[in-house]
This record gives sequence, C-alpha cells and structure tokens, in this order.
Amino acid sequence: MLIGNLGKDPDVQHLDGNIAVAKFPLATTETFKDRTGKLVSQTEWHTVVLWRGLAELAQKYLHKSSLVYIEGRLRTRSWDDKDGNRKFATEVVGDNLIMLDKRMDGGSGSGDSGMEGMEPDSPIGDPSESLPF
Repeated sequence: MLIGNLGKDPDVQHLDGNIAVAKFPLATTETFKDRTGKLVSQTEWHTVVLWRGLAELAQKYLHKSSLVYIEGRLRTRSWDDKDGNRKFATEVVGDNLIMLDKRMDGGSGSGDSGMEGMEPDSPIGDPSESLPF
C-alpha cells in the first residue's frame, strides 16, 4: 500500500488485443525528526504499473503530481542489456487505485462519475488530515 504523488503523466501503451498498460513513477515521502529534533524528509521513488481498466483510468484522470493511493504487489523482472549485463527492475503492479486529489469541478457527486472501479468512500479519509502512520 502506497500513498504518493505521480512524478510524471502516466505512459500508456496498448498491447496486442488492445490491452492497456500504464506506467509512471510514484514518489512517497516520509518525514521524521532526527536525534537533534530537526525535521528530515526522505523521498522514495517507485515504478507503478497498471493494467487494463486501471490503466485507462490513469490515462484519463491522472497527471503529474496527482495524489493517489495504490494497493498492489511487487514484481521483480530481469533482462540482459545490449552488452550482455543482467539488469533488474522492481515494480509495483497495482490492483487497486484511489484518487486522493480534491475534486475541482464542484459537482455534487450524484450520477455517474465515470470512475468505475473507484472507491468513493475510501477508508483513508481526507488526505489533508494527519494520517495515523
């Protein structure tokens, strides 16, 4: 489970059979006080991959700096580069996506929002509130 901001717009491609796959960097930041009481922030970058409907949702609604909750699993893959060196990449394959940005359209929330698969009553609550973790 990760909560973070997109580092750039999702890169969406369509594979054989018109299967959508989206990929984007996600920044998560942890803030804590060090031994001297000074506030320290550490940012980690994660590569997120979304498939099919979630990829299309990301393409339509997400952009650089969007705040999202991603739930998924880690996948590590390997390949040989052109020089024959073994390379590894670990990615987060998202199973669930919740957009945490505040809505800007001023809508009342009634009717079809066009956000199938979304959970409007997220247990996370308002992202501007302090999180318990």
